[in-house]
Amino acid sequence: MTRVKRGSVARKRRKNILKLASGFQGAHSTIFRTGNQQIIKALASSYRDRGKRKRDFRRLWITRINAAARNNGVSYTKFIRHLYKNQVSSNRKVLAQIAIFDTNSFSTILKKLSSGESIRYRNFSPEFYSGEVRTP
Repeated sequence: MTRVKRGSVARKRRKNILKLASGFQGAHSTIFRTGNQQIIKALASSYRDRGKRKRDFRRLWITRINAAARNNGVSYTKFIRHLYKNQVSSNRKVLAQIAIFDTNSFSTILKKLSSGESIRYRNFSPEFYSGEVRTP
C-alpha cells in the first residue's frame, strides 16, 4: 500500500478549527489542541443555552404578567385560568408587552376576563397598535 502524506489536508483542518477559535484568549486561539477543546466546549454550551434562553424568556414574561396582574388584584394563575376559560389565544410574550407598555389595556383585559365578557382586540387602546414604541 502506498504512503499517504496528509500535510495539506491536516493543515487545512487545523487552520479551519483555529479560524473558529479566532476570538478566544491566550493559547486557545493559537494552539490547535487547546483551541479544539475550547471549540468543542463552546459549541456544546451554545447548544445547551439556546434551550435555556427560551426558558429564561418565558420566566421573564410570566414574572411581568404576574406583577401586572397583582397590581390589579388578581394572581397569575387566576389570570391564566380566565384566559383559558374564555378561550383567549394569546401568548405570554404579547401579554407581557401589553402589561408593560399599555397598562390600561391590560387592566381592561383583566376586568373583562373576570366578568366573563368576550374580548375583541379592537377595543384596546389604539396607540399600542400604531407602531409607536414607548418605554416605561
